[in-house]
Amino acid sequence: MRPSGAGSRSAGGAASWIDATTPAGARSINQPFILTATIPEPLRGFAEGLRRAHFPPERNHLHAHVTLFHAFAPSLREELATFIPQVAREYAAPEGRVTGLLDFGKGTAIRLSSPQLLAVRRVIAERFHGTLSDQDLHEPRLHITVQNKVTKEAARALQHDLAAKLEPWTTREPFAFPSLELHIYQGGPWEHLKTVAFRGNERL
Repeated sequence: MRPSGAGSRSAGGAASWIDATTPAGARSINQPFILTATIPEPLRGFAEGLRRAHFPPERNHLHAHVTLFHAFAPSLREELATFIPQVAREYAAPEGRVTGLLDFGKGTAIRLSSPQLLAVRRVIAERFHGTLSDQDLHEPRLHITVQNKVTKEAARALQHDLAAKLEPWTTREPFAFPSLELHIYQGGPWEHLKTVAFRGNERL
């Protein structure tokens, strides 16, 4: 099943919550839309604490997040404003688990598993097929970055320290991603536009 109206373009006024101060036509391709999944508490607080402690402060512009799509073109504003809320209305909050750590070489992330969230992402990817960036054509490894742009030695030291601290999270019951969030990239910081809660009954 797909969100109702998935084959149609948005109606006038549908993009009101996604409007930014700069008109879409005036924004550059370097200001794309970003779609993330909201991290529930207490995992969000745990990840935020790790970012504050271990992410280089001059680069830490963002809250803890799980990126689903890195770059929707500004021209897709109205279609995103219609379709993303439809998806959230149709589907139940996807379940997820913490499964360990990811080593980025010069960074560290909390690795997540959520087949249901990836299935929702595939629905969105299907809708925007032909418009996705090369990076977004590939299904992501779900994760929460807590450290980046550091030395390999610093990353490995954090991973060694976190291994025991993360173990209790890997044995917890599944959590639910409560919502999707849309942002605009602003050359480093993101401008948050809208949070839409999952409130449907269907699971993929």
